[in-house]
Amino acid sequence: MADQYARSGEENGAAAIPAIRWDEPPEGPVLALLDQRRLPAEEVELVCTDAPALVDAIRTLAVRGAPLLGIAGAYGVALAAARGFDVDEAAAALAGARPTAVNLAVGVRRARAAYRAALAGGGDLRQAAEAALAAARALHREDAEASARMARHGLELLDELLPGGGHRLLTHCNTGALVSGGEGTAFAVALAAHRAGRLRRLWVDETRPLLQGARLTAYEAARNGMAYTLLTDNAAGSLFAAGEVDAVLIGADRIAADGSVANKVGSYPLAVLARYHHVPFIVVAPVTTVDPETPDGASIEVEQRPGHEVTEFTAPQVQVAGAEAGGGIPVAPLGTQAYNPAFDVTPPELVTAIVTEEGVASPVTADSLAALCDRSRQVTI
Repeated sequence: MADQYARSGEENGAAAIPAIRWDEPPEGPVLALLDQRRLPAEEVELVCTDAPALVDAIRTLAVRGAPLLGIAGAYGVALAAARGFDVDEAAAALAGARPTAVNLAVGVRRARAAYRAALAGGGDLRQAAEAALAAARALHREDAEASARMARHGLELLDELLPGGGHRLLTHCNTGALVSGGEGTAFAVALAAHRAGRLRRLWVDETRPLLQGARLTAYEAARNGMAYTLLTDNAAGSLFAAGEVDAVLIGADRIAADGSVANKVGSYPLAVLARYHHVPFIVVAPVTTVDPETPDGASIEVEQRPGHEVTEFTAPQVQVAGAEAGGGIPVAPLGTQAYNPAFDVTPPELVTAIVTEEGVASPVTADSLAALCDRSRQVTI
């Protein structure tokens, strides 16, 4: 079950409403999400009281972004446990809500493992629920710490590749605080460059068809006082041709063992443009996004989204009387078929570097990625 209510984000600054938070009102624990479908027009929290409501929020993109989905999945298991629902059933539904984002399943498994371990150790259901919640909170904290380290490593890499500052960075989709327990992945690197006085311009792809760049990245850039410019996705080529892009920064929803990167559709064309124009193409993601069980790009399951997201245009909060399917304004003839993959896959040979909290993989190979993952496991142990 989910409820919505609005809270003002203007009174307390940019971080007034976190992307995700656990709350325990008198009527029972809930998971509150900043509803990203309503941004930038309105800051509204979506309050989930059970796993099915969270699954719906994930599928409809009220909450999104690989690291944050992992956190949401873990909290979803904790929510099911705290409210006395079937934890295994909830975990299975949550893990399958979006197939491409590997962090979602990782977060679910972590909280479920903590729940089961508590029961196996002789704990009761309440103690097991507390263990699941502790695991979710730990993941949330770790992701915030990872975000800060990624920003530091990413800025160091930019300064190495582009000495002199004045970076003009192009980004795609949304990779800031709205997708993370901290300040994000790729956006966090751009924000670090901004704070260090070394960001000249952030070029923001609008990111069709759901406009995560226009609605969300521009929203975050504006709130942080960054110099940014929005462009249509198909205008990126002219920017490269004009020599206006120094580096491309994107996030990732899954990175295969060989370094192939699945990210929001439109990322692969940017990698091709960057290679042709000799511009660094940099992926920023936590090591939890690297999936050793997926050997290569061809093995990544790419989520296919509904066609109406392409054949209709829906602005936040706008309801169109008599509209069908997605409730938007038709922009194509009735009955038009649409190809709408949520992600595309960039091969490792087009990726200059993958920045993680454990360091940088460059060149991007199976061995360099495995070394970062091994380092992460050693730190965890």
